[in-house]
Amino acid sequence: MRTEVSGTDVLTVLREQGTGPVSDALDLAGINGGLAGLARVSGSGTVAGPAFTLRFEPVEAGEKAAAAEFIDDVPPGAVVLIANAGRTHCTVWGDILAGVAVSRGIAGTVIDGACRDVDDIRALDYSLWSRASYMKSGKNRVRLAEVQEPVTVCGVTVGPGDLVCADGAGAVVVPAGVAESVTERVVRIAEMEALVRADLEQGVSLREARRRRGYNQVGLQPAGRAGS
Repeated sequence: MRTEVSGTDVLTVLREQGTGPVSDALDLAGINGGLAGLARVSGSGTVAGPAFTLRFEPVEAGEKAAAAEFIDDVPPGAVVLIANAGRTHCTVWGDILAGVAVSRGIAGTVIDGACRDVDDIRALDYSLWSRASYMKSGKNRVRLAEVQEPVTVCGVTVGPGDLVCADGAGAVVVPAGVAESVTERVVRIAEMEALVRADLEQGVSLREARRRRGYNQVGLQPAGRAGS
């Protein structure tokens, strides 16, 4: 029997279930949404929200580039997703941006690159994922090139409005066009895993519980190719 999930329920399900079941559901759909190489820097719990996409590019030596202005345009509940091509020699996020994000109700920030002011951001309990932390400013090193356009983050193409789900294990992206169908799979996976856990509590062996609940019969299609 198919589990119906409406658009209004999608983010609730992603927040409740976290990145593990979401990644498994994307595998079932043959989609690679995992942002490999990023780790949680601050915050707690699971964050889910539509991506507000940004792309930075390097500037020529000696060229001036001011700090990027974008935070006032990010809507509440969004996840700021920054494509900085994995650069770790300069930052694109710090405590001032995090403070504004908290005041505006922005859900979190995910960076393919570096952040700074980590201690202060942790004091704000703001949810942040990045490839590294480093103190050098991005001013005069990189500049904001695109806002709310498709970007490539950790080898995965992400469009504005695609759904970002992130927790202690990392971050994963669900394309907006398949969000409801993927979330239906998330619900079914969560239900199956709950049955396995219930069997274990009754003393059933893990091997038998998995066999009984069809744990290994779900036809997973590993999605290991970047951007697939």
